[in-house]
Amino acid sequence: MFSWLAAAVLRRNMARLNAGDHRPLLRLYARDVRFRFPGDSTWATELEGREELGRWLQRFVEAGLHIEADEVLAQGPPWNMRICVRGVDHLDTEDGRVYENRYVIWGRMAWGLMRDYEVYEDTQASKALDGYLQRRGEAAGTPSG
Repeated sequence: MFSWLAAAVLRRNMARLNAGDHRPLLRLYARDVRFRFPGDSTWATELEGREELGRWLQRFVEAGLHIEADEVLAQGPPWNMRICVRGVDHLDTEDGRVYENRYVIWGRMAWGLMRDYEVYEDTQASKALDGYLQRRGEAAGTPSG
């Protein structure tokens, strides 16, 4: 039951993110959420707080990235739930699909709010995305971790 509900909410909010609005997704996070995105690309970070995560998500939107969840698993009591999401993110441009990466999110939720999570994906692909955005003259950003 929890997995179905978590998947429905997450997919709806990811669709809003893909449409350019990160706020619905951001509302799923606790004020003191901890977020980690490993690697050495400009996307790599380790941050704490909904506001900081909001800035990271806004950059995701501005770059034109899209994210889809293939599978969502949620398990445990509402005060200490584990969530795992597997999917793909990509960037389509007039040049075609210039970036695609599979990801896994592993996190912990409490009472419907994400408290802590980490994203695992091919860090070399993320770094290649930096190169593409830089060649296009778009701000690649800076590491914040």
